[in-house]
Amino acid sequence: MGKKSDLVQGTLDLLVLKTLALQPAHGYAIAQRILASSRQVLDVQQGSLYPALHRLERKGLVTSEWREGENGRMAKVYSLTKPGARQLREEMDEWSRYIAAIQWVLEA
Repeated sequence: MGKKSDLVQGTLDLLVLKTLALQPAHGYAIAQRILASSRQVLDVQQGSLYPALHRLERKGLVTSEWREGENGRMAKVYSLTKPGARQLREEMDEWSRYIAAIQWVLEA
């Protein structure tokens, strides 16, 4: 796949939750991990990422705190909450069913 893709509606929250399940991270690191994990296909832009992080925080699915980074600068680091981990499991189950259904249609 040579071209970077836009995210399917509703997938960004899932990708952010999955990324934070691995370890707490600041916004740029979240975007970079998604890009690397998707083999350079999913390029999450700041204009989409930060509103998603704020939305997830308002819902209690992630928390944030300011921490000093490796470069000495302060960065807002996001962490997954227990409700966020539960939401991640539910959304992953839902996506697995969705992917299977699409595969059935493609194979028909």
